[in-house]
Amino acid sequence: MTKVSYPPSGTRVLIVEDDTIIAMTAEDMLDEVGCKTAAIAGSVAEALARTEDTEFDIALLDLNLKQENSLPVAQRLRETGKRFIFATGYDGLPEGCGFTDAPVISKPYRIEQLAT
Repeated sequence: MTKVSYPPSGTRVLIVEDDTIIAMTAEDMLDEVGCKTAAIAGSVAEALARTEDTEFDIALLDLNLKQENSLPVAQRLRETGKRFIFATGYDGLPEGCGFTDAPVISKPYRIEQLAT
């Protein structure tokens, strides 16, 4: 059995997810491993605003937000030195997106994925 490495207690997470149920599930799982949800954003515009007005340590970015993708949010986070993780129900990131070095977790989430 692999030992799960939990984040430091109180790690603040910005959740960028357009599906309310999935966002709430992620929030519950993160709470269970000692993280705090800093904010939840359901669109690129809202997420970009939260990167400016919310204190957080790391962002969990759903790759596909309705008719948009979260790549502009990832770019903003990279420019400001903030850490982020992509989450997707598809097979990885699009080719040529410029974020091949970014961590990616698959949906549906497992608590072990979010913890590490």
